[in-house]
Amino acid sequence: MILRPLAALALAQLLAAPAFAQASPRSAQPAAREAIETATKLAKWQLARMADATHVSRITTETRNPRAWEQAVFWIGMTALADAGKRPEIRQAILDMGRANQWLPARRPFHADDLVITQSYLWAAQHGAGAAALAPTRKAFDYIVTHKPRVTLAFYQPPSGYDDTECLTRWCWCDALFMAPPAMVELSRQTGDRRFRDYAMQEYWATTDFLFDPAEHLFYRDSRFFGRRDDKSRKQFWSRGNGWVFASMPRIIPLLAPGSADRTRMEKLFREMAAKLKTLQKPDGYWAPSLLAPEDSPPESSGTGFYTYGIAWGIKAGLLDRREYEPVVRRGWTALTRAIQPDGRLGWVQQVSDQPERVEASDTQFYGVGAFLLAATAVAAL
Repeated sequence: MILRPLAALALAQLLAAPAFAQASPRSAQPAAREAIETATKLAKWQLARMADATHVSRITTETRNPRAWEQAVFWIGMTALADAGKRPEIRQAILDMGRANQWLPARRPFHADDLVITQSYLWAAQHGAGAAALAPTRKAFDYIVTHKPRVTLAFYQPPSGYDDTECLTRWCWCDALFMAPPAMVELSRQTGDRRFRDYAMQEYWATTDFLFDPAEHLFYRDSRFFGRRDDKSRKQFWSRGNGWVFASMPRIIPLLAPGSADRTRMEKLFREMAAKLKTLQKPDGYWAPSLLAPEDSPPESSGTGFYTYGIAWGIKAGLLDRREYEPVVRRGWTALTRAIQPDGRLGWVQQVSDQPERVEASDTQFYGVGAFLLAATAVAAL
């Protein structure tokens, strides 16, 4: 990334300062503006390519679907950027997307990946779109809570293929905790109907009880990974999979009643994961694709984006000690800005998968940009 001289000076001052807390408001403001400007520039790069997936290294059946999860996570990042940057063109882009989608989720009624786009619709309902943006989401979630799936969380993939895995009607893979629960809890806040929140929290804890490893303080991607070990007998914890979970909590905790059992438990889980993640950050600021196997690992910007977002949010929310965790945010944000390539794309984004894989500098994806936007806004808020 090539910075203008003044912008480079602001960034250098930010990196040289011993702590955000010790910076004066006057010196902190340019650094915050620089984070938002960097995010806005990246957002505009991605907006110009929403209808053209040729920049994506591994195109799936969902990559070009504007209602599916790959693009939807970008729009979640856009809502955070619209709130932080107050840029009317960012807000308008979200509203235009929702109207073009007719405010509909994707096709599978229970699959969490097909519901994540509703988080941007719920934001739009509060920022100019009104009840029209809310109605299809409420209908979709009402169907779920009145037709609760009756399957286990065990992940058994049939010969007919991944999409026919029975447990996908519930949240049997850790990514799902980012995709659906924040929208259901927010819908309860907007409508006053607590059924959506109650369902979301019941299922969130069922998935946590099933997939969280209390010894490692991390989540398995799904039950197929319980017994997997690498060539050094280490458990396999996927960076972006845990990133999905960690980033879900800043989106849910503020919506839960202070002192409630759900909020108390989630704050405890957040602190527990943060403490572990702090120890796993590599010296270069990134987290490895396989969290317990940092050696010879490439940079990976999607997991790093979610962790930087979550930890920066946790400091601001008073859940994490600033002096202890601020260096983690500083290293993570610097790593993320290094991942921006000369052509403007966010590089080093692991492509669609369910496990750690190799990553190239040219690899980018809509959801990786979404994670970057969330991180940028949380960093700016500090």
